[in-house]
Amino acid sequence: MAAPNFSLAGKVALVTGSTRGLGKAMAFALGSAGAKVAFNYFNDSTLADRVLQEYRGLGYEGDSFRASVIDESAVNAMVASVASTLGPIDIVVFNATPLQPLKPIEEYDWAFYQSMIDYFIKSPYLVTRAVLPHMKKQRWGRLISMTTESFNRGQAPFSAYVAAKGGQIGWSRSMANELAPWHITVNMIAPGWIPVERHDTDPQEAKDAYKALIPMGRWGVPHDVAGAVVYLASPAADFVTGQDIHVNGGMTVG
Repeated sequence: MAAPNFSLAGKVALVTGSTRGLGKAMAFALGSAGAKVAFNYFNDSTLADRVLQEYRGLGYEGDSFRASVIDESAVNAMVASVASTLGPIDIVVFNATPLQPLKPIEEYDWAFYQSMIDYFIKSPYLVTRAVLPHMKKQRWGRLISMTTESFNRGQAPFSAYVAAKGGQIGWSRSMANELAPWHITVNMIAPGWIPVERHDTDPQEAKDAYKALIPMGRWGVPHDVAGAVVYLASPAADFVTGQDIHVNGGMTVG
């Protein structure tokens, strides 16, 4: 019996929002598995350049692409640019996100709710529609969404984020069934609270309280999520679709 194949040699992967935090870790892990990686960013070109230099310094292949992933014309242009630079996209990781403040519902407005929907439903829709022709033609593809344990836990006060992530989960499950005949898998990864750069100013008491609830007794690190991404992107996961894998040390068992 052959060993599981985790190689991504010959594949092109796009990771949205990939210049820091979990996105960066996932992009580097895909590159280490042999994929050519398209880094996506929108705001900080200096950081994007620095991350790309670090990535290439490890001997990995890839490039960076500036685009708003909630703008249809920008998404289409980015996908075309990736194809001409690295090759048609075989793997997409939907990771781009706006700020995620916790607020009582009275303090949200609809514009904020809409921003959550745009990033977690509209963006995956736009990118998927742009990459599908190639994936369907070759009858192989990987679509991987970053979801959240917050949906399963019903975290509050976090209604806008949790609602939009619930929509993303429903969209991913439906797409898994729709695209299965083309051997295109659609899966999700739900990280726990994994402290990265954007959590630097979070209250220490909140961090301590969360860590005390983790059954494994330690914080998750970006590498934990990156490993799950490589698995779902690889041929080893050919028969896995429609799943939401929780990477949180046992916070949501069952």
